[in-house]
Amino acid sequence: MRSAGRYSSRMKIVIRWLLLAAALLLVANLYPGVQVASFTSAMIAALVLGLLNALLRPILVLLTLPVTVLTLGLFLFVINALMFYFAASLLDGFNVNGFVAALVGSLLYSLCGLVIDAAMERLFARADRPVR
Repeated sequence: MRSAGRYSSRMKIVIRWLLLAAALLLVANLYPGVQVASFTSAMIAALVLGLLNALLRPILVLLTLPVTVLTLGLFLFVINALMFYFAASLLDGFNVNGFVAALVGSLLYSLCGLVIDAAMERLFARADRPVR
């Protein structure tokens, strides 16, 4: 039983990564300010975005806490846009045309991420339930 749960969590991570890469391609198709060269570039960009959001974003949120409180949390959109813009500046196949494009792109990408997370939660909640 224990190894089945481990494979399930690994599969969940891989599926989420692939769906987020597809979401990045969707953002590039919906908004002309964001360009992604290929699905491989989208996969790498989704990985880099995930790493930046896991490692750098908490530090930025902590450092900008007074501004975030003062703006009632709206400054978090700026931090998301900065992460999106920074990831695009690091990669070749992922391009963002300025800060406004990064802001719109990060908003669309975050919305796609919310939908993906909700769908994955429902899907894997069903898979984790025991069969009677």
